[in-house]
Amino acid sequence: MRTVAIILAAMTVAICGCKGNHQEAKPPQTAETRQSQFEISSPAFAEGDSIPARYTCSGQDVSPELRWKGAPNGTRSFALIFDDPDAPGRTWVHWVAWAIPASVTSLSEAIPPDPVLTNGIRQGTNDSKRIGYGGPCPPPRKPHRYFFKLYALDTIPDLEPGATKQDLLDAIEGHILAQARLMGTFSR
Repeated sequence: MRTVAIILAAMTVAICGCKGNHQEAKPPQTAETRQSQFEISSPAFAEGDSIPARYTCSGQDVSPELRWKGAPNGTRSFALIFDDPDAPGRTWVHWVAWAIPASVTSLSEAIPPDPVLTNGIRQGTNDSKRIGYGGPCPPPRKPHRYFFKLYALDTIPDLEPGATKQDLLDAIEGHILAQARLMGTFSR
């Protein structure tokens, strides 16, 4: 009988994760829970929605406003990559930026294509061979997915303006505290 009670107790723990007192314990803070608290959004479009033409080659081709919250403790800077994994042949890079101060929680609309912005943010070269933002511009008819990926870093990457996405990824390897992403779609 004692064996049955032990087996039932073990099954209860396995099924509900409780140990008799039925109080839920808070999970420890892990990289995964920090990740889920770090969020990026835009007032221009919601996750999974169509990116308005204003921010594409069909419109003014300016960057949308971006906002974020929930960066983990120890964040020294942010880095941003905006790319299109649905581009023919390879992922197309639309924007690379880094050295975004940890105190910053948003980027305004229409960031200028300057290599270094007034607050020290540095911008890299996109796949159109231009510094700064280059909006979605897919081939006609087929919608593409576009990802704004924001990285909370424990460092400030020491890269020259004009660096590429790969340069940035190499520089931040081992320094990413959390990542947030916003996906929008666009078709012409």
